[in-house]
Amino acid sequence: MKRTKMTRRARNNINGFLFALPWIIGFTCFSIYPLLASLYYSFSSFNAVTDPKWVGLANYQNILKDMLVWKSLKNTLFMAFVSTPINLCLAVCMAYIVNKSFRGKGAARTIFFMPSIIPVVASTMIWIWMFDPTYGMINTALHWFGIQGPAWLNNPQFTKWALLLMGSWNTGTTMLICLAALQDVPMSYYESAQLDGANAFQIFFRITLPNIAHILVYQAILNVINAFQYFTQVYVIITANSGVKNTTTSGGPANSILMYPLYIFYNAFSYMKMGKASAMAWLLFIIIAILTAIMVKVTRKTSEVAGSE
Repeated sequence: MKRTKMTRRARNNINGFLFALPWIIGFTCFSIYPLLASLYYSFSSFNAVTDPKWVGLANYQNILKDMLVWKSLKNTLFMAFVSTPINLCLAVCMAYIVNKSFRGKGAARTIFFMPSIIPVVASTMIWIWMFDPTYGMINTALHWFGIQGPAWLNNPQFTKWALLLMGSWNTGTTMLICLAALQDVPMSYYESAQLDGANAFQIFFRITLPNIAHILVYQAILNVINAFQYFTQVYVIITANSGVKNTTTSGGPANSILMYPLYIFYNAFSYMKMGKASAMAWLLFIIIAILTAIMVKVTRKTSEVAGSE
């Protein structure tokens, strides 16, 4: 009897492994192997034409001396730590609005979420048209109020703010998660606060915000990670403005929108410096890992504070 059970268990384990085997093979071939290969390439001189040649830490020393690396990293950090709080505030405000009971609440949720399902390339092309300094919708609207709109995508002082405006439009997914967090706050908390005479601001900052703080920090971690992978929008903008399909050196006006992933792309596929690009990618991995570890600690602290209140 025991032998039959062991045989059946072993058969089930083998069948489960066989069902998972295609995924395991795909994960090994398309995730694990490229990851280990890029680590090796980061210590070698490699241009996808000749065989890799071991150069040790030369690539890492090179990227530390490259001023465009620091420029692109600065631009990326700006996007990560300026766009994240703006997008979170907008998402919480929208979630707070659609969490109320009013006529047309379902339509409002649909409208707020709709930008999230539009393809990134298509939405970026629309924004390029809207940012046009001559006939764009944004400068036209500013002109109605007597304001001279800037050349959003041609002036280095406004290019990153234009990207922030683009990003703030696409916060539907974050709004839905914040909405779920708001609906998870017990109604008894609000009823007790109202009996104590608390106003709307006190209820929001002393009850609502502490109870959804762990969700906000989690979303902040995801937004920061996504910001460090910010590539498609700037590549489309630069390509559209230059009028060519292969932009080898452009990072926008004064390299103001040269993001770190875009510079990795240039080094890998335009300059054919695969070794340097791999080293830059691993440097990006280290930065994201450190920031994520810090923010995870913040998440634990906020969860402890929320749970103790």
